[in-house]
Amino acid sequence: MYRRTRSTTGIGARAALLAGLACGGIGLTGCQVDIGGQTLPSAYYLQDDIQYFPAGPEFKLSKEAAALKAATPVPADDCCN
Repeated sequence: MYRRTRSTTGIGARAALLAGLACGGIGLTGCQVDIGGQTLPSAYYLQDDIQYFPAGPEFKLSKEAAALKAATPVPADDCCN
């Protein structure tokens, strides 16, 4: 009987090709990187959509303050004279 064995050079070439494609794919994704303590943006940050959040009120509890002001009774001027 003739027994076939796999060639180890074919497997090594496939592994090298797969590793090369993986490294190339990672390089083309444009992720943020951390180099020397700096977080650097991707290469595509100029084409990225901008998420804009408008500035809110400076006093964060404006609704609560208005409700408290409306709920407090106004003192009468002639009650204590």
